[in-house]
Amino acid sequence: MEWQNRNILIIGMARSGISSAKLCSRLGAKVKIQDMKKREELIPFMEEEINLLESMGIELILGEDPEPIIESQDLIVLSPGVPTDLEFLQKAKQMNIPVWSEIELGYVLCPCPIIAITGTNGKTTTTTLVGEIMKAYHPDTYVVGNIGTPFTDKVEQMKQQDFVVAEISSFQLETIHTFKPKVSAILNITPDHLNRHKTFENYVSAKERIFENQDSDDFCVLNEEDDICRKMKGKMCAQIIPFSRKKELDEGVFVKDDEIYVKWNKINTGICKISDLQILGDHNVENALAATAITICMGVPVEIIRNILIGFKGVEHRIEYVDTIDGVQYYNDSKATNVDAAIIGIKAMKRPIVLIGGGMDKGADFTEWIDVFPNKVKYLILIGETSDKIIQTAHEKGFFNIKKASSINEAVILAKEIAVSGDCVLLSPACASWDMFKSYEERGEMFKQAVYALKG
Repeated sequence: MEWQNRNILIIGMARSGISSAKLCSRLGAKVKIQDMKKREELIPFMEEEINLLESMGIELILGEDPEPIIESQDLIVLSPGVPTDLEFLQKAKQMNIPVWSEIELGYVLCPCPIIAITGTNGKTTTTTLVGEIMKAYHPDTYVVGNIGTPFTDKVEQMKQQDFVVAEISSFQLETIHTFKPKVSAILNITPDHLNRHKTFENYVSAKERIFENQDSDDFCVLNEEDDICRKMKGKMCAQIIPFSRKKELDEGVFVKDDEIYVKWNKINTGICKISDLQILGDHNVENALAATAITICMGVPVEIIRNILIGFKGVEHRIEYVDTIDGVQYYNDSKATNVDAAIIGIKAMKRPIVLIGGGMDKGADFTEWIDVFPNKVKYLILIGETSDKIIQTAHEKGFFNIKKASSINEAVILAKEIAVSGDCVLLSPACASWDMFKSYEERGEMFKQAVYALKG
């Protein structure tokens, strides 16, 4: 694509939108960036960014609908938080104006092979683990995407011999066009983001887009134990590399005699014992299996994979050990932003749990979450807008040990009063954070600070 003097409109002033705007401007395009927040709403948080964008000649359209300028644009780049069914975007499609995700923009400019990882749960841990393995194999490996660093932030630094490891969300996949990773991975699929996608079928369709442009020279890593993932096999042209925690496979990556084992492409060997892993829980065994499959596809030697798997200590905000106070262990699982992720957190704990949950309502049903409480959760403390909905479901299921808190600090103080030596306090919300916090990271940080404050 010719970039010089092209009219490009960026929708959304979050990290990826700002990064896209700067990149397009550096390429010589005429860039506008739009956000429905007004300037006075944004200034307290991002005055420096606003000044930088304007100094680059980027026009800011704040607090206004972009519909009047749509027809003059050559390309629209959409931030992942912006729904695709907005009226002005429908108008753009009718006028054949391309609407790209920031991931598509990064891909079009990327000179090197891409590993793309999606799924409902485990994306960040697996992406981080794959990134560590690939960096040990080739130091110039870039870890980008939904994990926090925009693809467009790093693409100008990339060289042909480098590698990209990208965490990709369903929101980002909705507006890809030519995006074609060398290795794609779908870790699992369970209902999530139904407030955005409307139906589970739409959500699955968005996830499937990760492999739609792949061919027989590419690879797709799939969870053999996930019913939805298995059904995808007939829809792809890529070579399929399955992984399984529960059964031995004729070909793929699996657990055999308590060991991660590879049987694929002339490789037939154990990698490491499950007991050698430092990350807790069955879900993390699956993440390690997926990471092994992905990096084997990329030609990484078994010894490098083994060393990184054994040394990997996990990801911040995902079943992260915080401290032990008066015999009570505290864990930060703020990244459990949906029911399935929170169930995983509960199952990973070996002690009676005082659980802190709740947050923004994404339309989830909390029945399955509460179904795993017996013999695991002794008390539930709730924050956020889903509190009453969760209480109703819990009462229907016969669970009544519940208190509400107005803040994360109050929740931690209540948890300390309830927990006794030998228990654990687990923040695993089963909900998004945006009703009370800027992000799940902020929620996790505030939880940790509240825990440290208990020491006085």
